[in-house]
Amino acid sequence: MTHLVKGDKAPDFEGIIETGKKIKLSDYKGKKLILYFYPKDFTSGCTLEAENLSENFDFWKNNGYDIIGISPDSVERHVKFKEKHNIPYHLIADTEKEIASVYGVYGKKKMYGREYMGIFRTTFVIDEEGTIVLVVKKVKTKEHTDQLKKLLEL
Repeated sequence: MTHLVKGDKAPDFEGIIETGKKIKLSDYKGKKLILYFYPKDFTSGCTLEAENLSENFDFWKNNGYDIIGISPDSVERHVKFKEKHNIPYHLIADTEKEIASVYGVYGKKKMYGREYMGIFRTTFVIDEEGTIVLVVKKVKTKEHTDQLKKLLEL
């Protein structure tokens, strides 16, 4: 699990979004950001989380937040995922898990007695100065917006 905590400077990164364009965390300086890491496009929990944030996209925008999702999926898979689920925010293709590793959300997992390397579903809320104001390690996929609103006292 991540070593980053509230008050830490969010590590800068550069990643490729669904349009093929590169973006960096520093592009969001002066903006609040919900940066969420998820394991895989089109899986049930990841779809529920993406849909919940999408359904509440106007709320987040109206409160000054941008949203970025990051998974190890390819740009092409992100394009299909965005189209199928009408996702209005950017998805970064972290195919080499470089960003996930820097944020401490890629590591050894266990499921059904089997060990494997994977993404720990984690959300970071970052303020206008690039400081982490919230880390959510136990994400409620179906009600992620309500979870974040409560934790951020919005």
